Amino acid sequence: MIKGITYSSSYQCISLMTLLLITGCAPVISKQVREQVNPNITVEEVFKDPERYQGEMIIVSGNIIETENTKEGTFIKILQHPAGSRGRPKDVDTSEGRFLAAFDHYLDPVIYAKGRAITIAGEVQGKQTLPVGEVQYTYPVIQAKEMHLWPVEKRYYSPDYYYHDHFWWRRGFWYY
Repeated sequence: MIKGITYSSSYQCISLMTLLLITGCAPVISKQVREQVNPNITVEEVFKDPERYQGEMIIVSGNIIETENTKEGTFIKILQHPAGSRGRPKDVDTSEGRFLAAFDHYLDPVIYAKGRAITIAGEVQGKQTLPVGEVQYTYPVIQAKEMHLWPVEKRYYSPDYYYHDHFWWRRGFWYY
């Protein structure tokens, strides 16, 4: 035993670190909702024929295109992206298409703004055709039961090495 460190404090420290590790990797959608999702149904199948999967629970991730509030509630147009292990949409250029998430309550369009990453768990309600530019697009409609709005990732770009021209770093003393 190291002087000043007891077994009980070591045990508490290890327990705390284990707890933080476990909760840090937890999915953002509750276990109760995840248990209702049929693992045999893919996002691709639902997007191709939403009426066939009406009433099925699904979890979909993507980036917000537009948020619109109406008397019935809020509708968020989302561009689907594949999800990572926790459910966050990956920053990739692949997508199965757009979908419409319906909420019974008001959501502020400033918070649920264009480009924000979001994960939705909800019931497939069917489809709705809306214009995208001059083209009519068929959106699968998902009545949201749970959702998670991901925090904005702030990326930091450090200046290049060449901007730090300290003579002893690159060329050595003998160069000058």
